[in-house]
Amino acid sequence: MTKPSSLSRRHLLQSAASVCAAASLMHATPNSIAKEEFRFRYLLGSSLYGYASIESILREAPKLQSTSIDLWPRVHGDQREQLDAMGEKAFRTLLESNGSKLGCITQYKLGPFGLAEEFRLAQRFGCKTIVTGAKGPSKLQGAELRNAIRDFLEQLKPHVALAEECGVVLAIENHANNLMESEDSLRIFAELASSKCLAIAFAPYHLPQDPVRLAKLLEEILPKVEVFYAWQHGKGSMTKQPREDEWLQLPGYGPLDFKPMVDVLRRGEYRGWTELFMHPYPRGLAIHESVEKSTEVLLKSKQYLESLL
Repeated sequence: MTKPSSLSRRHLLQSAASVCAAASLMHATPNSIAKEEFRFRYLLGSSLYGYASIESILREAPKLQSTSIDLWPRVHGDQREQLDAMGEKAFRTLLESNGSKLGCITQYKLGPFGLAEEFRLAQRFGCKTIVTGAKGPSKLQGAELRNAIRDFLEQLKPHVALAEECGVVLAIENHANNLMESEDSLRIFAELASSKCLAIAFAPYHLPQDPVRLAKLLEEILPKVEVFYAWQHGKGSMTKQPREDEWLQLPGYGPLDFKPMVDVLRRGEYRGWTELFMHPYPRGLAIHESVEKSTEVLLKSKQYLESLL
């Protein structure tokens, strides 16, 4: 009679282990699922469409196989303001009817210390990412840079605590003329920013356009990267130029070889966001004359990026 008892106990333990494993998988974050086949998790930036309606942008999203949108406010777009104008209920219905989610809110004008209401809004929509910049002293080096970043992180603590409470990751972009602008600033930030809700939005556009150098830096900081902007400098974005020259900021259009960076993302099993990106000039314009043509431009860039896998 001992064998049936042992067998039952063993089955019970195996069943319990299976349930726990299933629960762990259900609640695992994308970054915690090891050895999953690498795929880009695309985030569609609303600013690429200028001041187009959210409705028209969401209709384009399936063409790019992107189910998550990154809402930008004025002056780059006005989709964040559109959300306020239509109300949360209508926006939620719009997302659901298009099979889309709010993946990110970009808020440079509010800065890292003015995001309390955005954190709460993100929480209500299950949005896990907010991107902003770190305006402050720039061109710092060495100990001065390290101290400035340490001070910045200290000031940020109550804001990060709220982000943690809301389940949102605050991602700081490396941006020209900001505290976070240099390669060293990213390394130091990645070292000192201990909270899992504090991360980097990595923008190659603002860094030296050397593919090997960019890949090496990305590999060093990858565990802290929440957003990878597939974005190169091309001919820049601060002067008026033909659209075709502006598109040189996109992967596959400009000269930068993205393969070394993509290799780093794949080897590192990166599960953060990837956002095809560029800036038109002046800000607020779409990257082409219609939402459909804008999507066609992005599709070509996406095909190039996918070809590197």
